[in-house]
Amino acid sequence: MSGMSDREKAFENKFAHDQELKFKAEARRNKMLGLWAAGLLGKQDPEAYAKEVVASDFEEAGDEDVFRKVRGDLTAAGVTVSDEDLRAKMLDFLAQAVEQLQKD
Repeated sequence: MSGMSDREKAFENKFAHDQELKFKAEARRNKMLGLWAAGLLGKQDPEAYAKEVVASDFEEAGDEDVFRKVRGDLTAAGVTVSDEDLRAKMLDFLAQAVEQLQKD
């Protein structure tokens, strides 16, 4: 029985670790997205805007809240970026974030 219990505990630990890495990767992606968008928006304080983007991810599960935040800000500022390009940037930044975390 202890073998089964050990495997179950190992699975739970791996799941918790994977969830933590996912959270960190998404937060890092959101920061990179915020810094990128801040450049397009001409923000005086890119770090503060990036924090706003990171905070927007806590509104609901998934990426749509972050997408809506950045999309809305870009549209309001008259910056033309297609939805497809914005989603591609989000994927690119997520890949970069995962790569960075794997190096840490």
